Amino acid sequence: MLKAMRKNLKALAPTLWLVIAAFIITIFAVWGGAGRIAGRRAVDYVAIIGKEKISTELYRRTLLQRLQNLRNQLNKEINRQLIEQLNIPQEILNRMIQEIIILQLARELGVGATDEEVRDRIMSFEVFQRNGKFVGFEEYRRILNWNRISVAEFEDSLRREITINKVINLITGSIPVTDEEVLENYKRENEYVNLEYIIINIDKIKLNKEPTQEQLKNYFYKNRDKYTIPEKRKGALVFIKFEDLKPEFTITEEEIKKYYQENANRFKIPEKIRVSRIYLSFKDKNKEEIKKKAQEILDRIRKGEDFAQLAKEYSEDEKREEGGDWGEYEWRRLSVNEQRKIGELGEGEVSDLIELEDGYSIIKVTLKEPSKVRPLDEVREIIKDNLLFEKTGRLAEERILKLEKSARKKRDLRKAAEEMNYKVESTSLLEKGEAIEEIDPSGLISQSLFKLKEGEISSPIYTFKGIGLVQLEKIQSSRKAEFDEVKDKVIEDLKVELKKKEAFKLAEKLRKELLKNKQDMEEIGKKFDVDYKKVEKFKRGNTLGGVGLIKDIEEKIFSMDLNRVSSPFEFPKGYILVRVLNKKEIDMKEFEKNKEKEREKLKNVKRNMFFNSYLSKLIERIGVKVNYKLYEEINNEILSRFER
Repeated sequence: MLKAMRKNLKALAPTLWLVIAAFIITIFAVWGGAGRIAGRRAVDYVAIIGKEKISTELYRRTLLQRLQNLRNQLNKEINRQLIEQLNIPQEILNRMIQEIIILQLARELGVGATDEEVRDRIMSFEVFQRNGKFVGFEEYRRILNWNRISVAEFEDSLRREITINKVINLITGSIPVTDEEVLENYKRENEYVNLEYIIINIDKIKLNKEPTQEQLKNYFYKNRDKYTIPEKRKGALVFIKFEDLKPEFTITEEEIKKYYQENANRFKIPEKIRVSRIYLSFKDKNKEEIKKKAQEILDRIRKGEDFAQLAKEYSEDEKREEGGDWGEYEWRRLSVNEQRKIGELGEGEVSDLIELEDGYSIIKVTLKEPSKVRPLDEVREIIKDNLLFEKTGRLAEERILKLEKSARKKRDLRKAAEEMNYKVESTSLLEKGEAIEEIDPSGLISQSLFKLKEGEISSPIYTFKGIGLVQLEKIQSSRKAEFDEVKDKVIEDLKVELKKKEAFKLAEKLRKELLKNKQDMEEIGKKFDVDYKKVEKFKRGNTLGGVGLIKDIEEKIFSMDLNRVSSPFEFPKGYILVRVLNKKEIDMKEFEKNKEKEREKLKNVKRNMFFNSYLSKLIERIGVKVNYKLYEEINNEILSRFER
């Protein structure tokens, strides 16, 4: 039952996100230099959305909870590399910002959730039902308490969920879906072909000789319109590196101890419990006989027989082969009664028989370590790094803000920097988003240059390496390229064209071989050293291995007759020859029967896409400001706990 409950509770995270993941990138596009929060109060907030704020404590708590949930979900320890690969801190902040924006819109529209709606939502969850009826508010509260969820927080999350869904329905409720769209989507989901194909990839084509200078120039002038030099911008740049400021600080032992005492919860190692279980089902069996058998097993355990061996012999659950070992996390999927008993047992203790809805279980707690705080010696370097990060960050921000004030007054970053003894550098001519490897691998400085008018000074630009200020000094407009400027690109493009021609010739040759006596495609692939692949149930929208998703090829495949070899189909890296072996087409009678259901499903997809676009425009209107330095500081502090 608990498994079902956790599944339902997971769905009650602050919102049920109908908004697709593509929206995530739009938040970080708003950041950069223009997204800073200045002043003393900035330290209290990670982000400001309109008139509302996300406090550092709320963000920290939400991120820690997400990481704990991920660890439980994966049933293993997680490390910093995995967390950064999954981009979890960015995902968390984006979702928090999304929720605030939607709830602000709800207030504008006068949309909210009533107490009756919240109550009905609670009573609709299977986890709070017995035999189709609500378990009662006392049992409801007990279930939440057992899962360490407060009633107030849970009901508030439901209220937000209901409100958000109302807003989404209000904004997207009138989106039309035509019969043609429904049919096309139904085909995409239900039609498929079994096919085989060979790939003639230009990477395997060898040219007999290099292109001549005359060939290169002819190709360049024939295709000159596609060779352009993009707009580039250059600026005066002052950049204060965090690393350069470290020598100005000495972290004392007293500071380290004080930080450790004030932030003990950040270094807390959660309680560790490992559980083993033997389960016997009495479903469709004599309950008393199963109980007797379970009691005999329990008696043998109490006499000293090995629990794991008995589990392998008698247990009937998914962990039998592991000797009944449910690990440190998966046991949390067990029933409420079993979890209650686990809480009562000490390390090495075995439960009495536990009667479940469909069987009996015996629980053994094989490990039980109380939560503890990591010792100071173990986290000393982490604390030192955090303190240095905080101090260098504050000093860098303080200095750059003073420089910004002076530069704006003089309207000249170079003069202001020289008066304050800061080094001024000229950037190279940069394309939008181009990185400056030493200080800005993310390309935030070049992005800021493209937001400025000539002579304009940016807001402070926060990067992982430090904080910068830039003034736009030169704009080089986009123009057609000269041959010498793009010669390497021309050589590359011409070689691709020449290889494509050779690949087409080879494809035609292979097709003739295949048509001759209906030769085997796999054998032809081996003979000519080209890739052969076979695909079962290829649907519209699927990618072809080694080819990708090509709409034009997809349509041709679904219109082919069975067992015919296609003409060469072109894709960016060469050509493919396809043979359709089998085909499943839709049943129009079945479609008509499910038409309205399919219409609703497609409508939900279109609603999500529309609302995603709508939400992006809301961000521009409301305005999102993120304290990038503080955000990184919190992430660094939390993720340092997961370093190995």
